[in-house]
Amino acid sequence: MPSLAPYGSWTSPIGAHDVAAAGVTPQWVDVVDDAVWWAESRPAENGRVALMRWVDGVVDEVLPAPWNARNRVHEYGGRPWLAVGDLVVFTHWDDQRVYARDLRDGTVTALTPEPERPQGVRFADLRPGLPGEVWAVRERVLGTDRTDVARDLVAVPLAGGEPRVLAASHHFLTAPLLSPDGRQAAWLGWEHPAMPWDETSLCVADVAADGTVGPHRVVAGGDGTSVCQVEWDSPDALLVLADPGGWWVPHRVVLDDDRAAVTPLTAVEEELGGPLWKLGSRWTTALGGGRHAVLTSQGLGVLDEATGSLTAVAEELTAWTPTLARHGDGVVGVAAGPRRGVGVVRVDLRDGTISDLTDPQPTPPAEYLPVPRVRTFQAEDGSRIPAYVYPPTNPDHVGPDDEKPPYLVHVHGGPTGRNHAVLDLDFAYFTSRGIGVVAVDYGGSTGYGRRYRERLRGQWGVVDVADCATVAQALVDEGVADPRRLAIRGGSAGGFTAAASITSVRTYRAATAKYPILDLLPWSSGGGETHDFESRYAEGLVGPLPDVDGRYTDRSPVHNLDSLAGPVLLLQGLEDEICPPEQAERFVAALKGSGVPHALVTFEGEQHGFRKADTIVAALNAELAFYGEVFGFSVPEVPPVELRS
Repeated sequence: MPSLAPYGSWTSPIGAHDVAAAGVTPQWVDVVDDAVWWAESRPAENGRVALMRWVDGVVDEVLPAPWNARNRVHEYGGRPWLAVGDLVVFTHWDDQRVYARDLRDGTVTALTPEPERPQGVRFADLRPGLPGEVWAVRERVLGTDRTDVARDLVAVPLAGGEPRVLAASHHFLTAPLLSPDGRQAAWLGWEHPAMPWDETSLCVADVAADGTVGPHRVVAGGDGTSVCQVEWDSPDALLVLADPGGWWVPHRVVLDDDRAAVTPLTAVEEELGGPLWKLGSRWTTALGGGRHAVLTSQGLGVLDEATGSLTAVAEELTAWTPTLARHGDGVVGVAAGPRRGVGVVRVDLRDGTISDLTDPQPTPPAEYLPVPRVRTFQAEDGSRIPAYVYPPTNPDHVGPDDEKPPYLVHVHGGPTGRNHAVLDLDFAYFTSRGIGVVAVDYGGSTGYGRRYRERLRGQWGVVDVADCATVAQALVDEGVADPRRLAIRGGSAGGFTAAASITSVRTYRAATAKYPILDLLPWSSGGGETHDFESRYAEGLVGPLPDVDGRYTDRSPVHNLDSLAGPVLLLQGLEDEICPPEQAERFVAALKGSGVPHALVTFEGEQHGFRKADTIVAALNAELAFYGEVFGFSVPEVPPVELRS
């Protein structure tokens, strides 16, 4: 018989250590000679990224400690490994150099020179090149400012030595892909102020017999069109994911001298691509016979270009990361669902059979895990706001009849991110204690086409704030949530929306902002408080610079503290180059003596996003303690968080 207990104080079997243990995250899947390879981030090893290999049901580690297959290109990193014969070539986090490990004897050899500046030369998106080479994007730090960065495309010799420059068509680039006949190379490029989901150019150039790359020509993209993936289909044709019609769908680009014919493979209005945050992302893979495996906004599908039809496959897997590869009669990738955590899976496309290639992550009994409810709410402008409601769920407890549960509005780390209907132990940590969570895909989120994505254009800090408040108020109006115990939480851009919300609307009693943006102008071009990749992002999200009408200041949480609606918890990595700690420190300094309770909890050795198990545990416990203090329920199982005013 469930016991009666106030919402928020329920005893839960899901601890912060369970959430951290579930943070072993596979990524960068590919197939090498019928073996399935992937990278694996491990919180228990301080976030080290290992390389794993699955062959005939046996999994082994091909890149053991202390090697860490991760890189800093764009600060978000890109594809960090490539198998070449008996070698696995990889980027190592500690010094950002390229190394090769001989799989026969385990020896590791540095392929690129040691940079003069620590981590000052980075490589990503490793791809096959000419014999004896690996092709990649190289990023070089040239000065002291975070935006003093240059990039080019290079060939890294497998014998070691200085990389050979191939091309440098744009400020931002993806690695060149060599055509099947070795005569051409293709890559994507873009320039500020555009982000890759705004506009990219598909470049093609001839490759001479001596390996030099000639002048490039743009054969697709540009003019407000984004290409997010490119692959060779034949020596004279490319398959790309592009959105000239407002949706990322596959197109075939047939090359003919300096011209190119671009043809969509389907007329479906569905997002089959995504934002290119990490170089090497892959949403589609060719299956042969005019069929293509694609990642849709709901899961996995097969596109038949003869009919243009799209057929859903393995529908219990509702979320996939963009790392898809063909494996015989099936595909492999990283997926999750409402009742299963993230893992490497193989889907047989003949019958939809799902095989787990990684051990299922340990999860609490299903009765403690909330099943997300897919909802749609209406925005002020009539747009539909997708959201996922995770209700309080615990078979051991019920709340009082005269009490509504507190709710957390979760803001994804976008602005171009999105949520999925999946098992989420981070959410279950709260819902099993009687605290509901609603994850909102506010205007700007991907998965719903360019028109929805561009609802946020020039309106960051307005549309996102309004959409989240609309969803929160709707749950209150439905009698689902307690209006006096609403909080908003998010990280990165989600941290900005959380902080902007608590300083501009009266919907919430509290806010948690993890590694947030708090002061827009210094975070923008010339301000020096973010990295090169996003240094002009705000020009599309907020408006052109200089800030003649003051909107950057008006929308910055640090300048709206007089309107603060409640306490704020800030969680910040001290090595964050994307949302640096000085913003959080400035926010807290401005709050000193204000009388508004607040706390800043910092973490040594953490960059943007938390990767270490100890950090994940401490951050979750601090957040729960914060809500207990603000909402008035007891949480004796976690240390208190010190709130200052």
